[in-house]
Amino acid sequence: MVVRIAMVAGEASGDLLGGHLIAALKQQLPDAVFYGIGGPRMQSQGMECWWPMGKLSVMGYWDALKHYRDIAGIRRQLKKRLLDLRPDIFIGIDAPDFNLGLETALKSAGVPTIHYVSPSIWAWRGGRIHKIGRAVRRVLALFPMEPPLYEKAGIPVTYVGHPMADSIPLETSRQAVREKLALPRDYPIIALLPGSRRGELETMGELFVQTAKLIRERFLPEAVFVVPLATRETRLQFEAAIYRQQAADIPFRLLFGHAQDAVGAADVALIASGTATLEAALIKRPMVITYKIAKFSYWLMKRMAYLPYVGLPNVLCGRFVVPELLQHEATPENLAEALVKLYEDKEGAKAIEAAFTDLHLQLRQNTAEKAARAVVECLR
Repeated sequence: MVVRIAMVAGEASGDLLGGHLIAALKQQLPDAVFYGIGGPRMQSQGMECWWPMGKLSVMGYWDALKHYRDIAGIRRQLKKRLLDLRPDIFIGIDAPDFNLGLETALKSAGVPTIHYVSPSIWAWRGGRIHKIGRAVRRVLALFPMEPPLYEKAGIPVTYVGHPMADSIPLETSRQAVREKLALPRDYPIIALLPGSRRGELETMGELFVQTAKLIRERFLPEAVFVVPLATRETRLQFEAAIYRQQAADIPFRLLFGHAQDAVGAADVALIASGTATLEAALIKRPMVITYKIAKFSYWLMKRMAYLPYVGLPNVLCGRFVVPELLQHEATPENLAEALVKLYEDKEGAKAIEAAFTDLHLQLRQNTAEKAARAVVECLR
């Protein structure tokens, strides 16, 4: 019997989760068909995508407001199409501002709904838990501190861990990755990850280039910078930032993708806050976490935040394992000094590695298989 599974992912991290989940579901439900909104990883597993995932990728409240009409139009059309088709189950992957309203409508119409990736109710806007309860039959939680919050509210939840903890080895040889990328064995290597979205590159691109220039000029004249970029468009944006900052003489090694290799080869990394920080933690590298968004968005999020940290590695460890320099603190001078300090602190690097190894073991749960089993249970 054909099982029809509708899914929506809104950005690269959700596409990664969705691709793994579809592959695991096909093992248990070989006749399943998948459709909705996803990215290249989900499409490579056979999902039919009705809109490009990039249409949903926005950054902060201001960006969301600018694109509200387009996004609302897509959700309206998608809701009508799904209500007409009545899939056997709907799985919203992250993107809570888009997916929860859709899930509420589908659940009310009798379609089982799952939300994969808990919204960060532990960090801010905890009142959303009641909206989540109305929207879904089950939550699939990536992080160990999340299930108790849902259990207390009477919402079915399954802890599935994080798939990156399954796919990333417990140890990554820095020298082996340097050889693979033909990078110098003994030079200081710094990974720069300014984000995967166009809006992030607009905000962070020149800041990262300026930081690299300062490091070379003032601190580490032999430093090499490895920059993984997700798309041709973001690569062009970063190249434009290099040109505007007159930094053509700085040794930037630009990669298409290969973020894990870039971090694995590095002594330290500068990373725009997001899933990439968790990736770096699982590779056990010291990092500086940074981010800049529109002033109003930052003010609003700051007012609603419960925790003193925003980077996932610090949130999951429950303390400042690595530094965060956000918004007005994110200057080239501050970022350069923080990176060089991390690079020089070899004992500190060992302590960071130990904390991130503990985290890795907690998150390694065979995620895709666990998530697929939960989906199949909901179908029954």
